[in-house]
Amino acid sequence: MKSRRRKAWVPSLVLGIVLLGVWWATTTLGVIDTAFLPTPQSAVGRLIYGLQQGYLATATWVTLQEALGGCAIAAILGIPTGYGIAKSRLFARAVQPYLAAAQAIPAVAIAPLLTIWIGYGKLPIIVLCTIMVVFPVVISSSVGFRHINHDVLGAARLDGASGWTLIRYMELPLAAPGILAGLRTGFTLSITGAVVGEMIIGGNGLGMTLLSSQGSADVKGMFATIILLACCAMAIYGLIAFVEQRANYLIRDARPR
Repeated sequence: MKSRRRKAWVPSLVLGIVLLGVWWATTTLGVIDTAFLPTPQSAVGRLIYGLQQGYLATATWVTLQEALGGCAIAAILGIPTGYGIAKSRLFARAVQPYLAAAQAIPAVAIAPLLTIWIGYGKLPIIVLCTIMVVFPVVISSSVGFRHINHDVLGAARLDGASGWTLIRYMELPLAAPGILAGLRTGFTLSITGAVVGEMIIGGNGLGMTLLSSQGSADVKGMFATIILLACCAMAIYGLIAFVEQRANYLIRDARPR
């Protein structure tokens, strides 16, 4: 199992090395002017400098707070909604069109409205992240609850489990892979929502750092911020994927034979 898990990272690592090599070659050999695309070493150097100075670390923490806050609220709202959709056709027919409509509205259109309704600061950005994340959480949760093994649930009911006890100890753990898949996708959307929100609403996160670098034509600073955003998203994406994989193994072991 451990060797298989290690091998799963090999394709991503190889692709990353290839892309990094192409980036290094095109900039170092002068194929692309470094005024438009900095070398990898200069972008990483600016990233390290920003972290040492503290402004990138502070901005990262602010953006992560907003993204995680949006994910948490989306989970609180989305998981019960997904459960209701999975269990009730009437509820599903009533709710799903509005969820699809909300997902179709672009973030850049919602953000200015949130400043009018809520004001400035972290709260409207967290609300924007929640709006962007809740749809994938609802859909993945409903799929997870619908695909629960009915034999396992039947055995639990025969043992006397019902109501909240059945949901907490059986249905939620069994639907966990689907829920985590939605959160894994949703977190990347939440990072995007936080950055877009900061660029429109304002704040002290990486979105404002990116906007500031863009305004001063600081390409190295822009790439340093983008690299940091990508690293944060990949790290948490990988963490949730690991938890999701563990949940799949536990469910597989729990299936009746």
